[in-house]
Amino acid sequence: MPERTPTDAELRPFLVGLAEGMTAAGESVDRVGRIMHEIAAAYGAPGTGFVVLPTVILVQTGPAADTHVAISTQVRSGLRFDQIAQLYRLIHRAQDGSVDPADGIRELNAIGEAKPRFGWVLRTLGHGILTLGLGLLLFPTVEGAVLAFLLGLLVGLMKLVRSSTLDLIFPIVAAFTSSLAVFLLADVFDLSDPLLVLIPPLVTFLPGGLLTTGTVELASGQMIAGASRLVSGLVQLALLTFGILAAGTLVGVDDYSYLSESTPAHEWWLPVLGLLLFAVGNYLHFSAPAKTFGWVLLVLVVAYIGQFVGSVFFGASLSGFFGAVLMTPVVLWIDSLRHGAPSQITFLPAFWLLVPGAAGLIGVTELLGADQSAQDLSSALSTVISIALGVLIGTAVYRTVRFGAQEIGQFHIDLPAVVAPQKPGTPGFWKRVFRRGQ
Repeated sequence: MPERTPTDAELRPFLVGLAEGMTAAGESVDRVGRIMHEIAAAYGAPGTGFVVLPTVILVQTGPAADTHVAISTQVRSGLRFDQIAQLYRLIHRAQDGSVDPADGIRELNAIGEAKPRFGWVLRTLGHGILTLGLGLLLFPTVEGAVLAFLLGLLVGLMKLVRSSTLDLIFPIVAAFTSSLAVFLLADVFDLSDPLLVLIPPLVTFLPGGLLTTGTVELASGQMIAGASRLVSGLVQLALLTFGILAAGTLVGVDDYSYLSESTPAHEWWLPVLGLLLFAVGNYLHFSAPAKTFGWVLLVLVVAYIGQFVGSVFFGASLSGFFGAVLMTPVVLWIDSLRHGAPSQITFLPAFWLLVPGAAGLIGVTELLGADQSAQDLSSALSTVISIALGVLIGTAVYRTVRFGAQEIGQFHIDLPAVVAPQKPGTPGFWKRVFRRGQ
């Protein structure tokens, strides 16, 4: 408990800032709400009300007769992994009520203004290594891996430019530039599947986590947040697809080049090397804290094993489901450890590894560029839904094992004290009854 109970005026901006930070980290709105209720209770305000949406935060404090509401509608840019780690350290302290709200606001501002742990050279190299690692997992050829690494460096350099205005068009620019290079060099590098080669350099733009989180929110009853995330993710896929098709039109790509054929790995050590490089790339590019590297690698291995087993027994379309089912309890377990890592740091790389967004990009591009049937798009959407379902089941299993089964709360609304039912002995009771009868 805090040394003193803060006033509502002190507490409201602190709670809004914490909720903004979690939404910027990509946390689902239902989990943000649960955490915020825990923090409010720790500060002696269990009746605080919250409305959490991806771009809107409302915090209501005070008794029913004298409530005050703080509103935030600012759109925040995403946080790096080092910022996410600092944010959740602050959140854990706030859950114990051990942070003065004013000091907490100062820490939030310091987190937002923090510089990356690594310089631009290492972050750019990290994006290239990340791309190379995923390339070895998707298409284990020397030519494809070299081209993926070079494109990863190029996109990594482009991502150094930080501008809210450019962020809106950057997916198109990155997709167009990468596609132009791949289509022009496809014959030089003897690429049999140019569309698949585009996935690694664009992986950090793919809305796999956004689409999956939106699906999970819809399944948990958060319709507004879930629908908005799904629409945002689909628009981002459309922007990436537009960049690819624009480059293909400029070069004169035929319909066949828009069709993708996955190439399985032939050497056992290629997936091992790919996973290791993918983890190293995420660590460098997102300036992750050193202690989180092992946890990220563990989740990637678990997700890959689940995906591999699922693909062997049930096919590629359901492989992401089994990867998500296995990795979700591990992610939540790591998040619960005192020296673990926040779930967003370990979730995002695993989402990109399961490639729900990549499947969507391939499906949309094939549908529009190669005049294919809607089967490609439906396959992509089924991949997203299967991964989201795996996350839901994994989360349910973890919570049941750790916290036990909990019943859904019944519909009930507490009456304010001013209109609470009174007994016949209360002064003025019969007078009020008589007036109601008239």
